[in-house]
Amino acid sequence: MSLEGEVCVVTGACGFLGEKLIRLLLEEEKLAEIRLLDKNIRSELIQSLDECKGETKVGLFEGDIRDRELLRRACRGATIVFHTASLIDVTGAIEYSELYEVNVKGTKLLIETCIQENLASFIYTSSIEVAGPNPRGDPIINGNEDTPYTSCLKFSYSKTKEEAEQICLQANEEVLRNGGQLATCALRPMYIYGEGCRFTLGHMRDGIRNGNVLLRTSSREAKVNPVYVGNVALAHLQAARGLRDPQKRAVMGGNFYYISDDTPPVSYSDFNYAVLSTLGFGIQDRHILPLPILYLLSYFMELLHVVLRPFYKFTPPLNRQLLTMLNTSFSFSYQKAHRDFEYTPRYNWEEARRRTTDWLASVLSTERQRI
Repeated sequence: MSLEGEVCVVTGACGFLGEKLIRLLLEEEKLAEIRLLDKNIRSELIQSLDECKGETKVGLFEGDIRDRELLRRACRGATIVFHTASLIDVTGAIEYSELYEVNVKGTKLLIETCIQENLASFIYTSSIEVAGPNPRGDPIINGNEDTPYTSCLKFSYSKTKEEAEQICLQANEEVLRNGGQLATCALRPMYIYGEGCRFTLGHMRDGIRNGNVLLRTSSREAKVNPVYVGNVALAHLQAARGLRDPQKRAVMGGNFYYISDDTPPVSYSDFNYAVLSTLGFGIQDRHILPLPILYLLSYFMELLHVVLRPFYKFTPPLNRQLLTMLNTSFSFSYQKAHRDFEYTPRYNWEEARRRTTDWLASVLSTERQRI
């Protein structure tokens, strides 16, 4: 079912995923309007959309997700919200209070606004980190939405994403002010890569500083299944189309879905090598120190972070939970999304890798000069 004539709101519109989703919506749907909501709307992005927007009106709503009046203006008369906005932090650089304010309270306020403004569909961009891995590093290989697992999340980011996801799913079938019902679902992408990924760019920078040798932070055996950003954007579009269909809406409402693709399972470190090797990068054979020692060092750095916190902002480059995540096999199937709303990846591994590597090549010389 198409979204022709719909008015869509995309939060986090200028983010890594948000930008790809906006372009996809403009290219594939004849929307009446798409509304971009972001804290900082980049003028170069708006200019670049002119060539693909056609007759679709593009509305700009710049400001904070916690601004109730901004949300009201953005949602008034709209029918679908794609909530991709989020603060992401796995190193402890952002205070928990700020993560909670944006990720949890912002989501709650947006849901409340949707109910007041009679929006029919709400799609939440969750995260694989809502699932885990847990502090014990218990592996999951090709899991699904019914795979039993005790997460015991430690990351502040993971906790806030989990709570926000629950707020979203529990709002399914909430009665709208006009008497209709809100339908919600959450998408849990794997680690997202592709053009514009700041994490892949960060690993490339570390490799440049290390003489064009990528740092090994994960064991070869700790296989995960990253997902290409173009396929994640497509999953959001297909989920929105699904929620427009009464039969699919009844099935999808209140559910979460893992979003992966056909990227081969590989460790995080070996994934970085896969997209950077043709640019002249090597990779360390093993961790710089044995894992038990790295865990011990991480523990002491975490203690130092707590002790110095009142006087100095020290962010450890590694912590125990991050080490666990990087060294745990954790992969999931997208078959439920395929079954319920026909999600099928558009970009295969070869094309996704080529696009990612081409982007990295385009910024490589600039990064070398900076470093």
